[in-house]
Amino acid sequence: MKVRKSSTQEEVRKRKKAVLFCLSEDRKKIIVEEGKQILVGDIGETVDDPYGCFVKLLPPNDCRYALYDATYETKESKKEDLVFIFWAPESAPLKSKMIYASSKDAIKKKFTGIKHEWQVNGLDDIQDRRTLAEKLGGNVVVSLEGKPL
Repeated sequence: MKVRKSSTQEEVRKRKKAVLFCLSEDRKKIIVEEGKQILVGDIGETVDDPYGCFVKLLPPNDCRYALYDATYETKESKKEDLVFIFWAPESAPLKSKMIYASSKDAIKKKFTGIKHEWQVNGLDDIQDRRTLAEKLGGNVVVSLEGKPL
């Protein structure tokens, strides 16, 4: 994601803005979920609102891990932070919640540059972009993904 230094415009376009991870079918490995990512190059072309699009990728009845490269502004500066999200909706099966919860630290250790961690238990917690803004910097955040709060 953003940890890699991207020099050419094409490399920047291929950077991942958001990616979802799930358990493999045998529940022994954590894998990138096929087709559940947003590339930086998609923004402005097929994706108008990267955060809203990301929220729609989350399954309503099962757990996931996600990395989201948040771009935001405070009164002083523009910033980018990598957010690790543990999605565990109330409607997910108990066994799934337990497996995902017990594997969370293992996947987090594989990623460098995570600035924030966020456990989300339902759409009400994640739909409003102001909730993410609070996680990123409290009330000093004035815009998220180029949209004022």
